[in-house]
Amino acid sequence: MSDHTRRPVGFLRTVREDLTAARAHDPAARGDLENAVVYSGLHAIWIHRLSHRMWTRGGAGRTAARVLAQFARFLTGIEIHPGATIGRRFFIDHGMGVVIGETAEIGDDCMLYHGVTLGGVSLKQVKRHPTLGDRVTVGAGAKILGPVEIGADSSVGANAVVVKSAPAGSIVVGIPGVAKPARSTKEELRDAQFYIDPAIYI
Repeated sequence: MSDHTRRPVGFLRTVREDLTAARAHDPAARGDLENAVVYSGLHAIWIHRLSHRMWTRGGAGRTAARVLAQFARFLTGIEIHPGATIGRRFFIDHGMGVVIGETAEIGDDCMLYHGVTLGGVSLKQVKRHPTLGDRVTVGAGAKILGPVEIGADSSVGANAVVVKSAPAGSIVVGIPGVAKPARSTKEELRDAQFYIDPAIYI
C-alpha cells in the first residue's frame, strides 16, 4: 500500500491528477473540461475526497459527511462510504452501481469499472472491507468481499467473486475468484484480459 494517507495533497492538484487518470484509462476521453462535466466517476471521487475529510474530523462532521455521500449517490449512482480511504489518481469508468464500503482501502492508480462492489461480510465494527494495492484494476460486476487484500499490480476479472486474498501481480477470475500469476503464457494472459477489460465490448 502506498503512503498516500500520510502525505496530504492539495485538492486542486488531486483534481488535476484525477483528470489525467481519466484520460489515461478511457480511450473515449476527449478533454479535461468535457471530462470534468460529464464523467460521473470523477464527480463521485471528488465528492468523496471532500466527505472523507469531513469524516476524519469526527463528531458532527461525520453526519454531514454521510449526507454528502448520499447526495453523491443520488447524483452519480455510485455509493462510496466517507470512511473509505482512496489513493491518488483513482478512476471509475462508467460508474453506475459501484459500492465501496466504510473500511475499504484503495491504493494509488487504481481503476474500477461499473457494478463493482468492495463489500463486507461482517456486522462487527472491525476492518471488514477489502484492501486494494496500488495499480489494481477491477472489471465490471466484480465483487470483492471481506477484509481480503488484492496485491499491487493485480487485475480482477469481470463478474469475479473474490473472497480470498491475492498476491501482487495476480489475475483473479471466476466464482469463487482464483488468483493466477500475471506472468503466464501469452495465451493465458490474452484469455484473462478478455474477462478483465469490459472496454472490449464497447
